[in-house]
Amino acid sequence: MMRNIAFLLLVFVSTFTNVYSQNRKEFIHKYKYIAISEMQRTGIPASISLAQAILESSCGRSYLARKANNYFGIKCHDWRGRTIYQDDDEEDECFRKYKHVEDSWKDHSEFLCTHDRYRGLFRLDIQDYKGWARGLKAAGYATASDYSLRLIKIIEDEKLYKFDSQKQLSKRDFKHSTNPYYNREEIINGVPCLEIKEGDSLKAIALAYNIKISKLLYYNEKSSLNLNVGDIIFLKKKKRRAARGYDFHRIKPGDSLYSISQNYGVRLKKIILYNNIGPNTVMTLGNKIYLRHKAK
Repeated sequence: MMRNIAFLLLVFVSTFTNVYSQNRKEFIHKYKYIAISEMQRTGIPASISLAQAILESSCGRSYLARKANNYFGIKCHDWRGRTIYQDDDEEDECFRKYKHVEDSWKDHSEFLCTHDRYRGLFRLDIQDYKGWARGLKAAGYATASDYSLRLIKIIEDEKLYKFDSQKQLSKRDFKHSTNPYYNREEIINGVPCLEIKEGDSLKAIALAYNIKISKLLYYNEKSSLNLNVGDIIFLKKKKRRAARGYDFHRIKPGDSLYSISQNYGVRLKKIILYNNIGPNTVMTLGNKIYLRHKAK
């Protein structure tokens, strides 16, 4: 019995670690370009802003990130914009709230650039991520005693320091940074994609990525150019199965087999095969839709 429990615990920890690692890598892929852009604009190392965002927002999953697009835990101070309240060092503290995620990154840069206590950081070499991490802690950015050590560990675990030198960026990175969609690109199940916003079109996306429209339709199993705000459009072919840890989806109001396919980055034909159903099957709320082969 104890051996079985130990084995199950090991499987759980391994699955959790894999999912957490994947979340980090997806987060980095999604935001590295805006971090690089802000580094070029203000001199704040991209490795530092990425590590802070990963730590402060739990890779975009924290309450402040989800409800307020606040990825850096910046409190109100002299803020005149929208606000949100959450317990932190004290109860019901005031935090800044942003309309877009990009606004949070830019305000983080302005916050460091305009406050005197961070002025010394900008005398450091842009590749001195350890100095920046220690300087942020010394200047009072966070109260956790190991804040700088945690930032440094994230940077070194994920090799974020490679983004602090333009010479070390690949040609693809530079080409991608001129793409108007670059800071909106997301990763679902290891596949790059975009969430459609007002004014987007498949033609514009195809042009920006130098992909034929017929290819985009094929990648997304679509038969028309019609788009709705909130749709997911994949830039490469979806995977045959969902990522580990996502074995099935429970049907919610508004779900369709196609929306499930897009939300998990799994080919629709494979979902139909795994569940032994037809493409027009009426789905029942709460039922499972398998995203990988069923366990025997």
